[in-house]
Order: sequence, then C-alpha cells, then structure tokens
Amino acid sequence: MFTHKPGSRSLKNPRTLLALTVSGLLLGSAVMAAEGPGLGKPITEAQLQGWDLIVAPDGTGLPEGSGTAAQGQAVYEQKCAACHGMQGEGTAGVPALAGGSLTATPPVMTAGSYWPHASTIFDYVRRAMPPLAPKSLTDTEVYEVTAYVLHLHGIVERDFVLDSTSLPQVQMPNAGNFIDRSQVQ
Repeated sequence: MFTHKPGSRSLKNPRTLLALTVSGLLLGSAVMAAEGPGLGKPITEAQLQGWDLIVAPDGTGLPEGSGTAAQGQAVYEQKCAACHGMQGEGTAGVPALAGGSLTATPPVMTAGSYWPHASTIFDYVRRAMPPLAPKSLTDTEVYEVTAYVLHLHGIVERDFVLDSTSLPQVQMPNAGNFIDRSQVQ
C-alpha cells in the first residue's frame, strides 16, 4: 500500500521525531492555557473575606476584641509554648520570639527586636499560628498572645490592654530602622 521512498522524511529520523514531539507539546500547552488546567473552583467574595485578613501598621483591618499579657500567657502556654518555648526562647528548629539583638554578631532577629510594627505580630499570629491549625485562634486570643509576646520584650506592661486603638500606638524598638514605602507610587 505505502512504501518508503529513499530520502523522504521518516519518524526514524531523530530530528523529525524531535520536531514532532516539540510541536505536539506546544500545541498541547496552548490548548491547556486557553482552557485552563481544570483544577479547583472559583472563590466567592464571601469565601475570600475569611482569608482577606491583612492588618496595616495604622491599624486598618484590626478586628474587635482586646487582651492583656496576663491573659495571653495562659493562651501562649497552651497553644504556643510547645514550639516557641515557655518564655519565647524558641526550640530546636523554631525561632525565638523573645530576646534578640540587632547589634549581636550575627543579629538575633525576634518579634520585638526586629519587626517595625506591633500590627505585624498580630497579623502573622492571626493568619499563620499555630502552624498545624492556622486561623484557629479567636481575635481575642490573638490580642492576648500579641500582648504577651510584646510583654516578653518589655514593650508593654503585663496589664496593658491591647485592642484596635492601642495596638497601632505601640512603639516597637526597631521601628526607626525601616523605610515605609507603602505609599510610594
């Protein structure tokens, strides 16, 4: 029926085989890009609200609630100390939260010695802690734990009430060593 002509292109020719393979991959990629991989499903605005928890340095995005370091110590001991140590000293493979010094060699960067805004601690704890159950702490527990971590650094007193009004006013020791480019266009 069909016979091979000498000198004609053949699938046995490595260059022809490579060209056909690349062409097929490119065509397949173009089809997938146009249609998408077919994974997941679109998220609704209501679902997004549960994840859109960003807290700005000025306090924008802070929820209702409040807490003190005295209250936060109990929450910390129950939900944080296993990884971060009883006094925030850290454990094997988990960084310290307390202490720290930027003048040490090498610098020991902790929540109180490095971060420029107390809202960063709140924001991080609220969204990412504890690591095996992120977003499981109530807003009140996050205020309490944040107050406790700040207290471990001597930044707030044990009975200082941390809430959406007072948290943005907390002065962090390293705040002056950052350049705020959030408003740069």
